[in-house]
Amino acid sequence: MTKSCPFLTVVIPAYNEEERLEPTLREVFAFLSAQSFTWELIVVDDGSTDKTAELATQIFEEIPGNTKLLRNPGNRGKGYSVRSGMLEAQGEWVLMSDADLSTPIEEVLKLLKSSAEFPVVIGSRGMRESLLEERQPLYRETMGRIFNLMVQAIALPGIRDSQCGFKLFRGDAAKKVFSRMTIEGFGFDVECLFVARRLGYEIGEVPIRWINHPASKVHAVRDSARMAGDLFKVRVRHRNTGKNGEEN
Repeated sequence: MTKSCPFLTVVIPAYNEEERLEPTLREVFAFLSAQSFTWELIVVDDGSTDKTAELATQIFEEIPGNTKLLRNPGNRGKGYSVRSGMLEAQGEWVLMSDADLSTPIEEVLKLLKSSAEFPVVIGSRGMRESLLEERQPLYRETMGRIFNLMVQAIALPGIRDSQCGFKLFRGDAAKKVFSRMTIEGFGFDVECLFVARRLGYEIGEVPIRWINHPASKVHAVRDSARMAGDLFKVRVRHRNTGKNGEEN
């Protein structure tokens, strides 16, 4: 395995994930080990107060491969964690994936099929072909639909699902996009796609298999309100970002 430039890097942000992290890492490792391409696996610990970091270190010592643990200076937020991992990644392609594997890791193969056409490919729960094996409670789905309508109206017209935590970036695109990120909370999903479009990157949307996990750390009311505010921050902060990375 060539550590300097693997084909795929998987970035997993983690905050107080000691209960779910071990099965997740072992599942991801089993999948990656079965592939013909080279890979890198990065966990970003977001200032966890449990044994998340210690557990990741222990597992990485047990499994052979190109692995890395990054530790944030305290609890900074999912956006900060993903940005750190994406900027550290060395892969030709870089995947962000949630620690609960709501989208099974093997779904990345679907995204990679579109990588010849798009430098950014996102998993989507909002397409007719998407398979939602276990749905969210009705109130969460309803709030999600309302938020998505706002996202399309204000920032990302045409994108059916900006919030799915399963996104694939070409390595160079990841560096250009995430070096410009400013939002450290859950609103980062919209920001990274908005910036990608402003830099001229086309975004492919692919239907995926998805399984809701009840232990979500997203608070339906509080975080939805924050993310709504983030939509306007995105428009203001990146109003001068132009194509090809140039500032207008």
